[in-house]
Amino acid sequence: MPINLEPVDVAVIGLGAAGGLAVLPLARAGKTIAGIEAGTWMDPAKDYHADEIYNNVRGQVTTGTKVGREIPTVRTSPTQPARQAASHPMMNAIGGTSIHYHAQSWRFTPWDFQVRSRSIARYGATAIPTGSTVEDWPLTYDELEPFYDIVEREIGVSGRAGNLKGKLTGKGSPFEGPRQNEYPMPPLRDTGFTDLMMKAGKDLGWAPFRGPAAINSVNYQGRSPCGYHGYCDRGGCHLNAKNSTAVTTIPAAQKTGNLKIFDNAHVTRIVSDRDGRVTGVLYRRNNEDYFQPAKIVMTGAYVYENVRLLLLSKSERYPNGLSNNHGQVGRHYFGHQMGSVQALFPFDINTWYGAIAQGVVIDEWADDNFDHSGMGFIGGASIHAYHERHPITAASMSTWGKAPQWGSAWKKFIHDNADRQTQAYIQCNTFPYEDTYLDLDDTVKDPLGDPVLRITNPTHTNEQRAASHASERARDWYRKAGAVEVSGGGGGFGGGVSTHAIGGTRMGDDPARNVVDRWGFSHEAPNLAIVGGSVMGTIGSRNPTLSFQALAWRTAQHLLENWSKIAG
Repeated sequence: MPINLEPVDVAVIGLGAAGGLAVLPLARAGKTIAGIEAGTWMDPAKDYHADEIYNNVRGQVTTGTKVGREIPTVRTSPTQPARQAASHPMMNAIGGTSIHYHAQSWRFTPWDFQVRSRSIARYGATAIPTGSTVEDWPLTYDELEPFYDIVEREIGVSGRAGNLKGKLTGKGSPFEGPRQNEYPMPPLRDTGFTDLMMKAGKDLGWAPFRGPAAINSVNYQGRSPCGYHGYCDRGGCHLNAKNSTAVTTIPAAQKTGNLKIFDNAHVTRIVSDRDGRVTGVLYRRNNEDYFQPAKIVMTGAYVYENVRLLLLSKSERYPNGLSNNHGQVGRHYFGHQMGSVQALFPFDINTWYGAIAQGVVIDEWADDNFDHSGMGFIGGASIHAYHERHPITAASMSTWGKAPQWGSAWKKFIHDNADRQTQAYIQCNTFPYEDTYLDLDDTVKDPLGDPVLRITNPTHTNEQRAASHASERARDWYRKAGAVEVSGGGGGFGGGVSTHAIGGTRMGDDPARNVVDRWGFSHEAPNLAIVGGSVMGTIGSRNPTLSFQALAWRTAQHLLENWSKIAG
């Protein structure tokens, strides 16, 4: 029998980018919170390494092993046998993957919230990709904008506004939605490379701009500015300049005295009663089973863990999994489709180290920022040229047919050109489809005997065409900057585990097609809240973290404003 713990107001599962943010408004309001996390605290002095092998090759930046014991299986077709993915890119720790993410902190555009209606209005009903289940969000950009603003200030985001209170500034993105306030910090510093790419973009008649980052460009809230030493792609920041929830919202919530953290705790089930309300959380810690009673359960794990936990949490009221009586848990899932374009310059460009978020972005070919008539796809892709390269990556560069792949001639080519090659990455507007979904695997189980998650994620023509179009524009950009060779593009994320996974517990007004309502609460279990990327219906052409953080704060605020109704 599990050990029963003292009841709390809210049990939060996962203290990462979403759950680790939602605890702050709840704690400030005086609610008692049990933060249940599969990992533990990381020590910047001991656990963060400026080491490409440690971070990028071996992927050792983590404090827990839960994700490694339940790596999903993947397939690109329902008729294809599933295979276990090579690894899980997410991590277990207090702060979660916000510790080792790139820290690009984008708002979605107004179009991203109304893809279906706006596309039909401009191009007709046939513009919607065949088989896509995309629908408009139940809220607009304007409704989420105040929460974007709150999160940008609470965690600290650097950048430059392109649309300030409806007026274009000529400095940031001219395609963004109107902001009520400037970013709390200026962009990360300029370099010779960012200057080069800014000039090339302007020479093409485009509007290049510096992207936003949850990285301090100046001292912020007592934390140091970026040291530009690199390893933001898979490592933590020993300066605490990368604003993960481990150094921002979680410590702030702890200071209230209302957040108690249960670390190294593996949640196995969310428990519900005969009326369909959730009553608490079962978890295993130090080989003991515990039951944490709570008035509200909020699951803020990553997409795969959110979905898997609901599917595993079966009961008499929910025979197919918690909040799944309409069969929508796991539906409307997709992995963000991406691509990349490589370029070789005839001169050194000095992109060593720095940060991936320290880049230049082109948005002309993203979203609906250009006329798609007759192009055979909707959406597009942002194009991001960036810093941060390391020796092993550089040694793996293409020789462009100018040298063999081994031997002394190869060594000389790498020596002479390691600082002359770079790449831009392309993030496509990606949409949900009927044949893209998550469910439980038939045969593969974790050490506790529970089935792992299975990902079915084919590629689709719409996203492939968008990636190809943006790739050609990226090649134009590099050529204008002086590159003598360009290659790559297209891309296409099919099977596999994505760091930009979206959907599976989608938000919407119709319970027959969505798992949670417009506030992030289950249509079926009224005191179950879900936060994170799993509630989102579209991803835009940019990183999703800031958007699901804004949604998480909004969910927490709605709970506080309607406590007696929701908590009972």
